[in-house]
Amino acid sequence: MRVAAFSEFGGPEVLRVTEFETPEAGAGQVRVRVKAAGVQPFDVAVRQGWTPGGVTGGLPRIPGNEFAGIVDQVGEGVGGISVGAEVLGFALLNSYAEYVVVPAENVTAKPANMPWEVAGGFTAGTQTAHIALEQLGVGQGDTILVHAAAGSVGTAAVQLARLRGATVIGTAREENHEYLRALGAIPVTYGDGLLERVRALAPGGVDMVLDGAGGAALDVSLQLVKGERIITLVEHDKAEALGVQVTRGVRLASRLAELADLYADGKLTFPIRRSYPLEHAADAHREVEAGHGRGKVVLTVG
Repeated sequence: MRVAAFSEFGGPEVLRVTEFETPEAGAGQVRVRVKAAGVQPFDVAVRQGWTPGGVTGGLPRIPGNEFAGIVDQVGEGVGGISVGAEVLGFALLNSYAEYVVVPAENVTAKPANMPWEVAGGFTAGTQTAHIALEQLGVGQGDTILVHAAAGSVGTAAVQLARLRGATVIGTAREENHEYLRALGAIPVTYGDGLLERVRALAPGGVDMVLDGAGGAALDVSLQLVKGERIITLVEHDKAEALGVQVTRGVRLASRLAELADLYADGKLTFPIRRSYPLEHAADAHREVEAGHGRGKVVLTVG
């Protein structure tokens, strides 16, 4: 099978299309013929040399931990999933490939009205946002500040927080402000004076913060709320010293199914910024590394 993999750590250029042996589904597993796979900062960190917990073996390595495709092999003991089923799901690695094998409990049905590109990049952003809002206890009447609100996690977080009855203030570059308004957020610009701008928009105060930007945005957040009311998605190394939370939940097919249902019902949108063919995985990584984009970057495979 064709994959986008790297044999050495480094910049985007180390990602190359090559051939790997096609995996076989074992007991309790399914094999999925991948149609699309999401690209995210997690993948960039893996390519640069970070090894996620639970990963064994050396190089070469195939990145990618979210995908969508068609089940083409079902392992022994798997019930409720048939060959030909259209699914979306998650894996620790190995999704930049024509085929991926995962535990059957890592996939859920793809809604008929969800395009493959959306399905391929849907899992990580929406589940991360859902986990974070659940952990913060966002509810009716709360005001939450979301940094990097136009990105894939931010886009999902804005909408999910609004569905919970919260007021959302979202930081973004000015060209993304209309986009955030359409999602239901109150936009605010990054940069000097952010603290004062947020306070003017929330005279009653901010209740919690979801930080997808780090740096100065996190510094401002700590002046608005106590650290335990902040979840950072980017400053993991500083979180403990600052008393800030990181996400603790895990991805679940049941959680993903709930989010996919919201999409199917028109209650959750998930825009794609750009899709690249598998052969251009390096370019997809370059775009993700540039930051500040609106929506999700995905690879199309099959």
